[in-house]
Amino acid sequence: MRQEILRVEATRNRRRFLKFLFSSPLLLGVSHQNNWAQQADAPGQADLRHAINVFDLEAVAQAKIAPHHWAYLASGGDDEKTLRANADDFDLYQIRPKRFVDIRQMDLSCELFGQRYPSPLFLSPVGSQKAFHPEAEVATAKAAAQRGHQMVLSSVSSFSVSEVAASYGRAPWFQLYPTDVWSVTEGIIRRAEDAGCPALVLTLDNGASSNRERLIRERLNSKVPCNACHTPGPQGYLSTRGTYRGLDLSSITTHLGVYTWELIDRIRNLTKMKMVAKGIMTAGDAALSVERGFDAVWVSNHGGRQLNSLFAPIEALPEVVQAVNGRCPILLDGGVRRGTDIFKALALGASAVCIGRPYIWGLGGFGQAGVAKALELLDAELLTDMKLAGTPTIAAITSSFVQRRQR
Repeated sequence: MRQEILRVEATRNRRRFLKFLFSSPLLLGVSHQNNWAQQADAPGQADLRHAINVFDLEAVAQAKIAPHHWAYLASGGDDEKTLRANADDFDLYQIRPKRFVDIRQMDLSCELFGQRYPSPLFLSPVGSQKAFHPEAEVATAKAAAQRGHQMVLSSVSSFSVSEVAASYGRAPWFQLYPTDVWSVTEGIIRRAEDAGCPALVLTLDNGASSNRERLIRERLNSKVPCNACHTPGPQGYLSTRGTYRGLDLSSITTHLGVYTWELIDRIRNLTKMKMVAKGIMTAGDAALSVERGFDAVWVSNHGGRQLNSLFAPIEALPEVVQAVNGRCPILLDGGVRRGTDIFKALALGASAVCIGRPYIWGLGGFGQAGVAKALELLDAELLTDMKLAGTPTIAAITSSFVQRRQR
């Protein structure tokens, strides 16, 4: 009798679980995304107008981008704990709305380095964009210019900084990876300076190659060799990157140079561009960056692609804000997928919030129009969230509008 009762209860629990599973928004989302992916297999079938969030763009991009290139874009370090934490840890914070606020006139604009932007959403540097779309950074630049967003160009971009600047209508910010040969590092800095780039972003967390297991497995399984895109080694890799074109790369052994204060001072003496410290995750490094003359601090863990078991940028932000104490702007990237993510980062003290993968999803799925759509979707979400929270301007989004979730 007891065994029969246990059997019936087990059956009942199994049915409850299956009912929950098949009504789950997660499963429905997967089904929705698979439908988009199937549409993407037939050229022109996936309608960009039907995308209601950036995850819809992700589904189409994954269907269109070559698997080994997708693995490069999507992978994180080791078992990707940091990658997951970046997005998940936004949920550690909740929004506290304010009522009795006039929200009939809304303003998303912000100011950074004396320039006014229509949105605090910036485009993080993503290299090798030809891996995702033939028009690569040119399409990204045109979309960013179309919507007025600040673009940050990777030094390992497929197109040169001058080519991207021509498409952008002005020079982007330029993100630097120093090589182990000063003449090459100097050469690309001068090219950024000559193009008119207003800011130089030093990525401080990429001094060594990380263990990206998803990418490694895909390369082992892929029938397409990497030398279909570029020859092996740093010299072959950089020779196909626009800004390095024409430089003597023969002595380079790595483009993952380590930043020392000696190198940073040498760079500072070479350029008049604003200097931004990207990869800051602690109060100590933030304070040191300001004291040593950086013009802005960028809270980032490289999109979860480097060190595993790192805490998320949104968790690092409060201590960085306290250490900087208003002395310079603070940017943040990592796991930003929703307007509420942008809102929370702004409330916790970020001056601008940056995205990488979401706009590349748009690029991979639809080219320039997809990048513009990703920006449009996130701007629209942020606008709605600001209205519902009672913050008619970016300046109105203060720490009083968020609280840490009580566990």
